[in-house]
Amino acid sequence: MTPIDYFKNFTDFIEYGAGQTIFEEGKTGDTMFAVKEGEVDILHNGRVLETVYAGGFFGEMALIDASPRSAKAVAKTSCKIVQVDKKRFLFLVQETPTFALQVMRTLTNRLRAMNELV
Repeated sequence: MTPIDYFKNFTDFIEYGAGQTIFEEGKTGDTMFAVKEGEVDILHNGRVLETVYAGGFFGEMALIDASPRSAKAVAKTSCKIVQVDKKRFLFLVQETPTFALQVMRTLTNRLRAMNELV
């Protein structure tokens, strides 16, 4: 199943330059992020765990469990990033069940990838 890019038509985004940090590991977060354009590396202890491309999202765990960030996010290329706060996230989950399934599918894929590393 091809993921749906729920954020492609959003006009409110933040631009990041290549190498710019989007968030730090261990910091408190209250938003998730969607990549409108560009690529973002997700790092843990300096190791790239995943590269998120346009249409993908990251940082969603902060909205689900309110724990500190488990990884660092850095723009790999110049990026346009949509911030998704808790209110917008809950609206999408409630009004668009396929969005909730996509988040769960992404979390599952990431967990499986981490299991392969250990």
